[in-house]
Amino acid sequence: MKVTINEGLKLIKEKVKKGGFEIVSLEESLNRICAQDLKAKFNLPRFNNSAMDGYAIKLNDAGKKVKVVDTILAGEDKDITLKESQAIKIMTGAKIPKECEAVVPFEDIEIQDDFIILPKNIKKYANVRMAGEDVKKDEEIINDGEKIDPYKIALLASQGYSYIKVYTKPKVAIFATGKELKMHHESIKEHQIYNSNAPMLYTRVKELGCEANLIETSDDDKESIKNIIKNLLKFDLIITSGGVSVGEADFTKKAFLELGAKIVFDKVDIKPGKPTTFATFDNTYVLNLPGNPLAAAINFEIFGRFIINILRGKKEIYQNYIDAILKEDIKNRPKREVAIPGFFDRKYFIPSKKRGPGMVTPLSKANGYIVLYRDVESLKEGSRVKFIPIKFEFTAKEKKDFFTYC
Repeated sequence: MKVTINEGLKLIKEKVKKGGFEIVSLEESLNRICAQDLKAKFNLPRFNNSAMDGYAIKLNDAGKKVKVVDTILAGEDKDITLKESQAIKIMTGAKIPKECEAVVPFEDIEIQDDFIILPKNIKKYANVRMAGEDVKKDEEIINDGEKIDPYKIALLASQGYSYIKVYTKPKVAIFATGKELKMHHESIKEHQIYNSNAPMLYTRVKELGCEANLIETSDDDKESIKNIIKNLLKFDLIITSGGVSVGEADFTKKAFLELGAKIVFDKVDIKPGKPTTFATFDNTYVLNLPGNPLAAAINFEIFGRFIINILRGKKEIYQNYIDAILKEDIKNRPKREVAIPGFFDRKYFIPSKKRGPGMVTPLSKANGYIVLYRDVESLKEGSRVKFIPIKFEFTAKEKKDFFTYC
């Protein structure tokens, strides 16, 4: 069955189910997807405390000379009630005394023996962090389907969470077919080529948070492919490249069918990558990608990444985009959706000059792509486009002024 991109994504969404879960330590939860809703166990801060090294005071003493009667260090739990004409030396993070109405930093006061002179203008609760102003008890702090990053780990640690329920990493097997293919560590003859797809897909799958397994390249012979497939049905997802077009030696699809795979779609109305196929076994999903490197990469980003997002248990499974301005004219033959790799420089999208489906270079230089709808014949320079990032960091060769001004 031939599908459009949106039809293919809809069918994948209907078929693919998220994986199971496991319990991991907080430190090992980085980049995993949380599999539970977690609430704050207590207020954060847990008590009113000082935001500065300074003196706890009462507002009526502003502009006056007051006596320093005690000191409170962070971690101490002194039962002190502050009275007028008094001040208590206090350190950052220390619990403020009862009746304290503000904390004045050391640099804002004048010291005279055991006394200090306070400034005239002091705001109520200045430099006091109030209990619960950051997080309130029972407030949801992370939800099922959220990716855990270092800053969420900090939040969870602040609430005393040591172990977290996360979705299991999808187990993904990658292999490519073709007698002409050799791995990069092997020697090759003039009629052979190095397999660039398998290492690309293996590393990309790992980058997306999966357990990846690179399987030895298969010959273009159906029985060899079938023997490999039989050993891969323990995996959540099998990704292949090559062997899915209509050539006489393209046996990958046939091998899967003879072993009981159910084809969901076997062609996509896209350029490049029309012969992309998605199929299912009982508990295993199969994505057959074209052998051409650029076609394989683009269709993995559109369909493979979507499958992995669901398997990982992510809440945000759909591809988002960044609004960009087209740097130069694009001409297109309508009737098919077209993916165009290129570079986004934070304002403009510059289409790749080279973008043949069999090329390896385009995505090594590009940081994403755009997809033209099937009725688009041309786009003029300055047109708005929707840039889809693949590898994207907001960094630059030259120093940039990142300040915001009035």
